[in-house]
Amino acid sequence: MSAPGFFEADGRQMARATVLMLMGPFFALVVFALLYPLVSLLSISLLEPHPTLEHYQRVIDNPVYAHVLWRTLQIAFLVSLLSLALSLPVAILMANSRGPKAIFLAACILLQLWSSVLVRTAAWAILLQRNGIINDTLQMLGITDRPITMLYTQGAVVVAMTHVLMPFMVLPIYGALRNIPADFSRAAGICGANPLRTFWEVTLPLAMPGIISGLILVFLTSLGYFITPALLGSPEEMMIATLISQQMRENLDWPFAAALVGVLTLIVTVITLVFSRVFRFDRMIGGGA
Repeated sequence: MSAPGFFEADGRQMARATVLMLMGPFFALVVFALLYPLVSLLSISLLEPHPTLEHYQRVIDNPVYAHVLWRTLQIAFLVSLLSLALSLPVAILMANSRGPKAIFLAACILLQLWSSVLVRTAAWAILLQRNGIINDTLQMLGITDRPITMLYTQGAVVVAMTHVLMPFMVLPIYGALRNIPADFSRAAGICGANPLRTFWEVTLPLAMPGIISGLILVFLTSLGYFITPALLGSPEEMMIATLISQQMRENLDWPFAAALVGVLTLIVTVITLVFSRVFRFDRMIGGGA
């Protein structure tokens, strides 16, 4: 082997070793904080009190648990669509802003990430209660003559979760929009396209990687959300994470709770694989999402 080739191969080996050393603590944390607890829970669902599948059979046979799973998927889907509808205009405004205006808009989005989810959920509880500002305003304007029940409903859960998860939709879309060269829109205008057609045929397709990434983040996060549904929802509007907590803390039925965790993990894994297969997640990340 020639000297340049030898040094090139040696450099590649050193680069691989450096990458492994840098990624080692991350993978160790993933194994310790995610994989080990998950495998332990799944083993409980399969081995206690003896090797059996009866805990998973309970999930399938009881329509209540199937209804909770279906409701969780519905809420996650609604939250994802509502987040997209509200986040897309905000991301477009951020991408087209400069100077103090851009800083102000970014601060408004990042401020939500810096504040606690519990604080934001409690704020919605205050707003939506029977004597809250929303009900008082509706009665003052004469729209209603009595307080409307908004708290402890599915609507309250959807609205509050949308508010909490909007940054995870705005930021990927904003990143994708920022990577679109301004020359594309100008070229479309020169060719005779109006702003609406330019957005529909140029901007939106190029921003699709960010949109799909945001949908994946919001949808998968919504499936396992706990704090907001627990505080703003009712027992009739229970989601899967609340049901798992109830089985562990109140019923002390850890094997069945572990089976619910296994079912939820399976659903998340299947959805992630489908998204990755259909939308080519590796290309979306490379596209600036």
